Amino acid sequence: MDVDNKTISSDFTLTGLFTHNKVSSFLFTIICAIFFMAMIVNGVMIFLIHIDPHLHTPMYFLLSHLSFIDMMYISTIVPKMLIDYLVGKGTISFAACTTQYFLYMGFVGAEFFLLGLMAYDRYVAVCNPLRYPILMNQRVCWMILASSWFGGALDSFLLTPITMSLPFCASHKINHFFCEAPTMLRLACGDKAAYEMVMYVCCVMMLLIPFSVVIASYTRILVTVHQMKSAEGKKKAFTTCSSHMMVVTLFYGAALYTYMLPQSYHTPIKDKVFSAFYTILTPLLNPLIYSLRNRDVAGALKKVLTRCPGPSCVTRDEF
Repeated sequence: MDVDNKTISSDFTLTGLFTHNKVSSFLFTIICAIFFMAMIVNGVMIFLIHIDPHLHTPMYFLLSHLSFIDMMYISTIVPKMLIDYLVGKGTISFAACTTQYFLYMGFVGAEFFLLGLMAYDRYVAVCNPLRYPILMNQRVCWMILASSWFGGALDSFLLTPITMSLPFCASHKINHFFCEAPTMLRLACGDKAAYEMVMYVCCVMMLLIPFSVVIASYTRILVTVHQMKSAEGKKKAFTTCSSHMMVVTLFYGAALYTYMLPQSYHTPIKDKVFSAFYTILTPLLNPLIYSLRNRDVAGALKKVLTRCPGPSCVTRDEF
């Protein structure tokens, strides 16, 4: 009981992503720029999709919610990290650490599922275009969204109580820039078997299954694209698919390293770098790769900036 009381009442200390040295100010500026750019471009995406009727399609409906999730989960991590650097102190209370952990797991879990289901949307659009209005109707879109949020919430509600109820009888110094599961596990003592089993099951559901759907969907897409007769259409489709796969592989790959590799493969530096990829960099890359490079979105943005009154200002992009 004494250990539990000490655990709950004690604060943790986050070491941060970088320490105060010659290059820390430069890194701080880069992280600030990435954070604000991610918030702006994702906010612009949501705004454009909401106001432009040409973007009221299943693909953009899902992309708008991807942007919302990106904004939410980067906001649970980066502001705290930047403030800690400015004040020179990385203290976080047990309650704040629990809250950050809960929100982060919920948002990132929802994104894992949503990216997998969005790959299915692209598969239907390319491989079964005639059935697309039926297979991706409004009801299906809301089911995809509800399933993603349910999966993220389930993951968060399962892992947060188990993780934060572990006795943290070791040092309360978290060698990381936020309260992430593997790092918190290293601080805990006692029997971790139940936690590791639940974590493994959640990782299979959250990571391997959605990532398998992504790989299978884009494999079918590439096969279909390869059979196209139009060289220009084939080149365009390959470029789009390759950029999507690059972001998805970066996101899932970094998360697979963090959550599924044995602890013997982990070091604090590697954990920080890989976590930074999918928690800080990906929210900026998602709208740039998925949306803002698209002529539909570019046309909608141009229409807003120039206040063009007619729908002819928005060009259409078939893929």
